[in-house]
Amino acid sequence: MDFSVEVVNMYKHLCEDKKEYVLSKQLLRSGTSIGANLVEAQNGISQKDFLAKIYISLKETAETEYWLELLAKTNYITQLEYEKANSKCQELYKLFNSITRNTGNNTNQRPSKIDN
Repeated sequence: MDFSVEVVNMYKHLCEDKKEYVLSKQLLRSGTSIGANLVEAQNGISQKDFLAKIYISLKETAETEYWLELLAKTNYITQLEYEKANSKCQELYKLFNSITRNTGNNTNQRPSKIDN
């Protein structure tokens, strides 16, 4: 939830102060989807359902990292803003990656992309 709040605040800043609407909307979509899918995972009806939602959170985290990097490279956000948000994304990515590995090992439902 905390990360989603930060993403929403960054989105508002980008729209109101930078007049940037396209990239910021992509960031908003992927960045808030992370937590939404986590909540869905916690209420999953099976371990397979749980794993699928966590894996979606993992992918949305990677996408959010992409949008943050693009916003930084196009000077819509400062390097400091980028580093702060990206650090949290990397932390979330590691967490979801660990969960998918451990859950996948326990259910034999491990997504092949995690092996890389």
